Amino acid sequence: MLNASLSVAPLSPSAAPQRAAIPGSYGWPVIGPLSDRLQYFWLQGPQNFFAKRMEKYESTVFRTNVPPAFPFFAGVNPNVVALLDVKSFSHLFDAELVDKSNVLVGDFMPSVNYTGGIRVCAYLDTAETKHGQIKDFAKDILRRSASTWVSSMTTTLDAMWDSLESQLAAAGDGGSASYIFPLQEFLFSFLSLTLLGADTSAFPEIKKSGHIMIDKWLAVQLLPTISINVVQPLEEIFLHSFSYPFWLVKSDYQKLANFVENGAGETLARAQTEFKLTKEEAIHNLIFMLGFNAFGGFSLFFLSLLSSLSEQKPGVQEELRKEVREKLSNNILSFETVREMDLVNSFVYETLRLNPPVPQQFGRARKNFDLSSHTTVYEIKKGELLCGFQPLVMRDPKIFENPEEFVYNRFSKKRGGEELLEYLFWSNGPQMGTPGPSASNKQCAAKDAVPQTAAVFLAYLFQRYDEISISSGSVTALKKAK
Repeated sequence: MLNASLSVAPLSPSAAPQRAAIPGSYGWPVIGPLSDRLQYFWLQGPQNFFAKRMEKYESTVFRTNVPPAFPFFAGVNPNVVALLDVKSFSHLFDAELVDKSNVLVGDFMPSVNYTGGIRVCAYLDTAETKHGQIKDFAKDILRRSASTWVSSMTTTLDAMWDSLESQLAAAGDGGSASYIFPLQEFLFSFLSLTLLGADTSAFPEIKKSGHIMIDKWLAVQLLPTISINVVQPLEEIFLHSFSYPFWLVKSDYQKLANFVENGAGETLARAQTEFKLTKEEAIHNLIFMLGFNAFGGFSLFFLSLLSSLSEQKPGVQEELRKEVREKLSNNILSFETVREMDLVNSFVYETLRLNPPVPQQFGRARKNFDLSSHTTVYEIKKGELLCGFQPLVMRDPKIFENPEEFVYNRFSKKRGGEELLEYLFWSNGPQMGTPGPSASNKQCAAKDAVPQTAAVFLAYLFQRYDEISISSGSVTALKKAK
């Protein structure tokens, strides 16, 4: 439960935060950013990179550099102010203080060629008119698809798990079946249907390879900023030293655009008539919503969800299974039934806490302002880039007890953990305590749909199986429900 003595509520005058200069340094030009880049990707890894500096400076707020940097990123400034506690991190969601224009992955922005030559919603600031139009369009898509979301999901899941069962049976005793690509195939088909209104079965090449096209499109944009843990120094030399040209995925992207244009006609028409977007704006924003926001996010999140499940003691699966079967009405899954599954939802939130699909959030100061951590006030100058590393923020010991531990019932109502949802920031905003996603903020339009979808996914597994054994991205045993 929340430790009341360490709440982030306003402090009394006697305990008011002290003013201080922001610790840390950017180092020498070229040398400093290059050194930090090597530490970030090679010698320490992203989480240790931030954790070690937090320990060194005895501060959750400090100056440092983040990739990409030298040698071939002209015009990219790697200097950031890192924010690593819940209170300082929350400033990133104040639209009056922070500008979100073109800072999705920091000062580096992939070429707009990857998005049809336009700046899609993720790169727009809340002050831009187009942001509100696209955000409202995204919310409308989710609202309209809500009635068929779960039924479409379970139908597609049936095909995925039938296939995995067959593969596992064919592998024999001691065998396994990888779920990584089957999971992506499921997600691409399901999300295309619910978000676009496009049935992949009518487009054979897209049905077969659409998920791979999205994987490649995401990879070539983001490789300069992410660690993939291949052999060093090859990763540094060949993957992090320069941005990649769009022509590597141009053909695939055009096929995806054609798929949206030909398969999502009704959704495109609504974008133009009701939300005053051009056809091109609608197509490329839909590809981004489908590929980056939904498919990319869910791919990472569901892998984390299954990994978290594999790491629990046997009794946890038993408790989840018992709750699922007690709460199911007429054995039919729905958003309404999973909302009543306290432990299932807590498990989902705890996974989001420790393994958020998007680990970093950025924002540029609109003006000079005072930024507060739990203990200190810092002066932020207009134009400075702020960087929050969410996996550490969500381990803030002043908010979460045993912050490094996966506590599957941490957010359960029975445990009193609902109030902690005010400090769960996986969605570019808190899970509870604010009006939620709107045209005036950058919070994910699917702030509620994502955890509810994950709860349906978990509930489906324990409706279908008594026990699931998972290891290293593969299913090793499935015990069907009796």
